[in-house]
Amino acid sequence: MPTLLVNGVNIQYEEMGTGVPIILTPGSRYDMNAVRALAEILASEYRVIIYDRRNCGASDVVISGDLSEQEIWADDLHDILVQLQAIPAYVGGGSAGCRVSLMLAIRHPDSVRGLLLWHITGGATAAEQLGYSYYEEFMEIAKREGMQGVIQTDFFAERIRQNPANLDSLLSMDTDDFIDVMARWRTFFTGEDPVIGATQEQLEQIAVPAVIIPGDDDVHPLLVGQNLHAILPDSELHDPVFSKEEEGRLAAEDGAMFQQAGHNRRAEIFLKFLNKHES
Repeated sequence: MPTLLVNGVNIQYEEMGTGVPIILTPGSRYDMNAVRALAEILASEYRVIIYDRRNCGASDVVISGDLSEQEIWADDLHDILVQLQAIPAYVGGGSAGCRVSLMLAIRHPDSVRGLLLWHITGGATAAEQLGYSYYEEFMEIAKREGMQGVIQTDFFAERIRQNPANLDSLLSMDTDDFIDVMARWRTFFTGEDPVIGATQEQLEQIAVPAVIIPGDDDVHPLLVGQNLHAILPDSELHDPVFSKEEEGRLAAEDGAMFQQAGHNRRAEIFLKFLNKHES
């Protein structure tokens, strides 16, 4: 798998297709496989880049920095696009990937051609749940068991399995420093802003066209997606790709087929949006 040295960190990535560039960021802390099926559909007409963020997938784990992790990811994303000569690109993602895409448009507006956004994250419940699962859980483990306990968690054990160099990186880190960074990153997760990690003033500065497919759950409330549409001056809003009833039924029947159906439905919306703006 090809690797880029991005702001001192080894980042794994893949490319497919040709034409106008698109880059997709997975949600949560998933690796690039989470958006591969969507990328493959879009690559029938466009050049698509997928990648593992730092601290995710097979890329390097580096727990440091004064910025929020979301801002660090956005700066990495900008450098990836520069190195791959893919500026400006359509930038997209769901949940955490949506937050990174918005932050890229705020911090590096010249690198963004348009936004493909789904599962918009916001509200107090999302901030509490994600802030705990991303940061507080590992802070608690580090306080009790040190870095030896951290590397034995499912999440970091998987980072080491996918990239063995991460073992030495984590074990060489001072436990107090690890806790301090995690605590600092946790402070950026609040439910007060329209979207977690971005203020209304910042969002109002985004001038590129955007397509928004909201979620409809506690972490990705429908209202948050609707509010983002009202804030972004050049955006179009779609309904969630599944109703709550359909989502529950399809997920219970066949999880893999449910995931693929979601990719297919999002791809149809995104291709119409892309073709409209590139025609």
